[in-house]
Amino acid sequence: MALHETYETPAPVTVPTPAATPAPGRDFDFLVGTWEVANRWRTDFLDGSSDWEEFPAVSRVSGHFGGAANFDEIEFPTKGFAGLTLGLYDPATGDWSLHWASRRTGTLFPPVVGRFEDGRGVFYGEDTHDGLPVRVRFVWSRITATSALWEQAFSVDGGTTWLTNWTMALTRTRPAPAPAP
Repeated sequence: MALHETYETPAPVTVPTPAATPAPGRDFDFLVGTWEVANRWRTDFLDGSSDWEEFPAVSRVSGHFGGAANFDEIEFPTKGFAGLTLGLYDPATGDWSLHWASRRTGTLFPPVVGRFEDGRGVFYGEDTHDGLPVRVRFVWSRITATSALWEQAFSVDGGTTWLTNWTMALTRTRPAPAPAP
């Protein structure tokens, strides 16, 4: 074997991944940025015949931990309150936990936990509403570069039936930032 033998480095192999399937822990990259939010919520979260009320919001989302965490601050100017959501990705389970806090109560609500599949994120948790135990479901869907839909639903029968009680239609107000490495 010659001391100066040369080896040709093989060309890198690129495996295509669908654009709708982000790398693990990067599911919420789409959300980073500033959004105008059109809210609709039921005047009674547990009554399917209650009226819908509409109001605006502004959401500012930042990514952290290389995409495996995000921080969303949302202001509801006509309601006089704000909220924060901390999203954390668990690489051991592939699940996200979403932790909501409200300025109205100053408390951190129990998390909802779930994941994205085929461009749709579904998250479940246990909570109470007006002293009644409820199962909570968050759904992220209709995700594009400039829009997304979030829905909240409650179940009082352990998840057999669901009542959607809050929706947010998000529209990006600033160009999406360049993805973090």
